[in-house]
Amino acid sequence: MAWIPVVLLAVPLLGALLLLLAPDALRPVLRPYGLILSAVTLVASLVLVAAFDYARPAAMQFELDLPWIPDLGLRFHLGVDGISLPLVTLTALLTFLCFVYLSRGRGSVGARPRALVFTLLVLEVGMIGTFLALDLLLFFVFFEIVLIPMYFLIGIWGGEGRRAASVKFILYTLLGSVVMLLGLLLVWAQTGTLDIVELSESHGAGMSRSVQILAFVAIGVGLAVKTPMWPLHTWLPDAHTEAPTVGSVLLAGVLLKMGTYGFARIAIPVLPEGAAAVAPWLGAFAVVGIVYGALACLAQRDLKRMIAYSSVGHMGFVLLGFATLTPVGINGALFANVAHGLITGLLFFLAGAIKERHHTADMPTLGGGLLARLPRLGSLLTFAAIASLGLPGLAGFWGEMLALLGAFQPGAGLPLGLFRTYMVIGGLGAVLTAAYFLVMLSRVTHGRPRTAAGTERPAVDDRLMPSSVPDERPVTLIGREPDAAATTAVTATAERAAPAPDTPDVEPNEWLAWTPLVVLTLLFGLWPGLLLSLTTPPVQALLGALS
Repeated sequence: MAWIPVVLLAVPLLGALLLLLAPDALRPVLRPYGLILSAVTLVASLVLVAAFDYARPAAMQFELDLPWIPDLGLRFHLGVDGISLPLVTLTALLTFLCFVYLSRGRGSVGARPRALVFTLLVLEVGMIGTFLALDLLLFFVFFEIVLIPMYFLIGIWGGEGRRAASVKFILYTLLGSVVMLLGLLLVWAQTGTLDIVELSESHGAGMSRSVQILAFVAIGVGLAVKTPMWPLHTWLPDAHTEAPTVGSVLLAGVLLKMGTYGFARIAIPVLPEGAAAVAPWLGAFAVVGIVYGALACLAQRDLKRMIAYSSVGHMGFVLLGFATLTPVGINGALFANVAHGLITGLLFFLAGAIKERHHTADMPTLGGGLLARLPRLGSLLTFAAIASLGLPGLAGFWGEMLALLGAFQPGAGLPLGLFRTYMVIGGLGAVLTAAYFLVMLSRVTHGRPRTAAGTERPAVDDRLMPSSVPDERPVTLIGREPDAAATTAVTATAERAAPAPDTPDVEPNEWLAWTPLVVLTLLFGLWPGLLLSLTTPPVQALLGALS
């Protein structure tokens, strides 16, 4: 069954190459072309799920191990276990749902449709390859492949500030990758191998404690930039705000997971002494990110930017779980990885749909009343927000709860009082998370909507939406009439914020794209053992390096 990982990589790669070789023949069928290729890749990932041996999830399965560069000892080594299997499936699912979202006939692909399909297919190759790679250099190659298509995805199909956002994204991530490469080469120089399975089983043999700490810091910095960890997060809000909807979905749903996955696959098992030494610092950065992300969300006006900052806080919980070096904490981190991909992917889908209908994502300009205007869209946004704030019974709850529980009783040798302090701070961040999502819902979904002509002020309770009042009328000076230009500008803004009377609520292709995310969020929230039974044995094997 080693052919399945090859299919997962070959289908999107060959599809992208065919777009270069026969562009004229494929131009009339671009929409179904990308949809079919991503569907085949998703089916291959589901075959992987069906054929996986759940009796031994800690073992590498479906392995393909071929010589790559024999003179350097490099091998094309692929495989999956209980840690990587959910992420491979999540990547294939989100990519397919992005093509479903783009399949409607209202010109959603926009300019350069062939280039967009090509970019998404190449991006899928890099994302899936990162979770399949079992060679350090092969992991790095796939880790870097995703940067170029995401750069173009933001820079070509993004918003008004797309060029600055794409340059910031590529500079941050490339610099982080250079530091990570130095750490990987240090491991190679000390051990003589790049095989991740062999390195994990040797538990850092051949490397002194000081070398492990140095390598862990170097590799961790590169992974932390992609995660992103505070204070290396500043590229993320701009990238999310300017990216097209499908770019934001894949960036939040998959690319951020590549950083955290690296901690579980490489940094902790290969460098256990380095992990134990750096864990208190990793926990400190994690909890600062949790609180910082929540406070930043409370200050945002743009809906997409708010969701972007929420990712900083949510990934802080993931890093805190890893920092505990306990089965409970790391299981929580891996669960939160998948839950965040589902929920935040849905949030960015919904934010993109709102922006497309209203031509703005500015919350005061939207003026509230989404539940009255577009009740199905407003209900889905409410569901996604409640799932993201960690309501019990939904997938967002378990990862955060387990990460905090792991901090209550951290691994042996870690300072107990310090980590319990982290737990308290993380709990405060969870409360603030609920606060900013409820504020967002009060601004966007509640109240009476604007009229399509923008002539009527929405009857929204000013106590819930104080910032909306100044945006709805021009500034007047005592004894003078309002400036005509200001009046025209405000009226135009109101007209842009109000959708046309015949604006559809949720279209069929949007139902198809969003329903799987809703169902999985409910399924993993009500039955968390589906994921925890997969990750617990490999996590115990991973932590065997620390015992």
